[in-house]
Amino acid sequence: MRIHQTPNMVCRTARLQCAAIVAAIVVFVLTGCAVGPDYQRPKIEAPQDFRFATTQPVVESMADLPWWEVFHDGDLQDLIRTALENNYDVRIAVTRVEQSRQLAEAARGQMFPSVGYRFGVARGQNEFLGQPSDAGIQTSTAAAGVINAAWEIDIWGRVRRLNESARAQFLATEEAKRGVMLSLVSEVAQAYLELLELDLQLDISQRATESFGRSLKLFTDRLEGGVANKLATSRAQAAVGSAAAQIPELQRQIAIKEDQLNVLVGRNPGPIVRHSTLLYESLPPDVPAGLPSSLLERRPDVRQAEQLLRSSNAQIGVAKANFFPQVGLTALLGKVSPDVSTITGGQANAWSIALGAAGPIFQGGTLLAQYRQAEAAWEQARLQYEQTTLNAFREVSDALISREKFGQSREQLSTSVTSYHDAVDIALQRFMLGKSSYYEVLEAQQLLYPAESSLAQSELNQRLATVQLYKALGGGWQLSDERWNAGPTTAPATNPVTVPASQRSESQQ
Repeated sequence: MRIHQTPNMVCRTARLQCAAIVAAIVVFVLTGCAVGPDYQRPKIEAPQDFRFATTQPVVESMADLPWWEVFHDGDLQDLIRTALENNYDVRIAVTRVEQSRQLAEAARGQMFPSVGYRFGVARGQNEFLGQPSDAGIQTSTAAAGVINAAWEIDIWGRVRRLNESARAQFLATEEAKRGVMLSLVSEVAQAYLELLELDLQLDISQRATESFGRSLKLFTDRLEGGVANKLATSRAQAAVGSAAAQIPELQRQIAIKEDQLNVLVGRNPGPIVRHSTLLYESLPPDVPAGLPSSLLERRPDVRQAEQLLRSSNAQIGVAKANFFPQVGLTALLGKVSPDVSTITGGQANAWSIALGAAGPIFQGGTLLAQYRQAEAAWEQARLQYEQTTLNAFREVSDALISREKFGQSREQLSTSVTSYHDAVDIALQRFMLGKSSYYEVLEAQQLLYPAESSLAQSELNQRLATVQLYKALGGGWQLSDERWNAGPTTAPATNPVTVPASQRSESQQ
């Protein structure tokens, strides 16, 4: 017996066949392998230990500490928190991350079928949907409404490699943003410490001016009493002028440093509130640097370079897949009729499913050149990754030796300053007893204040070396962005030390 198939049965059968074909293709694609090399991290010859690192057992690294456990000053923590929220470099980095995120989503969208629609109604003479007709002179109305779908069957993994490359680019921008945040914390801390050092230098210059001024008054009184000569007062006057001349320059540098800090925190130029001095800024904890091999996982610039290398590796697969044919699946479902009335009658159904392939035969060497360019780009990315890791090891080593040697220098300068203070007191006593000349007093004073200035610079250098070490180690790498920006959960205790009036900013006065 012959079974008569109705149009609905035909459509149902066609849909089942289409679904079976699509299911078979999906299984084949998902179980297939993408052409091109799979990513493998290049082997890096990391040293066994950082040069100049301490020999104490490694149980943790300074990089594991959040920034608020390294910088304890309450005013500095407020500046860092504000900078992380308002700094323009961070905000620009966030927009770059969002752009890369959307590009990665767009690349991921190519893994799915694209579906669209088309609808049209036309009325004319001797035409059908805009095309001439030879059916004789007649006026007709036609309509078409279809849904079409197209899907590239990713047999060779071209789309998957594109998606892999775009995702790596997105992750690279994430690492770049973390690098900006880490650099910002370091820059704010460095500028703040430099500001405190300028405050200290200003205080030294003002004390020097006052001390030389007292010596000048002493020499002037003795000159008027006939027990001194004009040479003593002239030398003292010159010393007062030299010391006083440094004050305006230091005040200028302080104002510029305050403006720099305000730009870092995203504010207009103005004073910076501070309640502490450089000498009362506690040094960060002496935590070991950790293992060099761990640096590859911590440093955001190293991780960024690796993601860029991963992206370049995936692009080799894309270039290789271009040598093979692109297989596509298209489908159409809708209603098409030269007579509008048949649209609703169920007699104008239209559907189709097609499988096609298109591939290159001769491209004049274009595809081969693109493939070789992708390989060269990967080689460049690999070299940049290796260079970044090498530079990371160097920066940690430099920071370690700087922290150690600056500490030794500070100890010697501190002893020197103490001795110069004693020398000034002894010289004044001897001068008042007539046992020495004015020259001994001025010489002792002229040696004391430069030594104090050198000690202040050494104090700053030792603290900056720790800041640079924290940055070089990729400090705070385990923190999420939200935790990084939030800062400490409890407010830090503000140092009760009062800044001298000469060092206070306008807002403090």
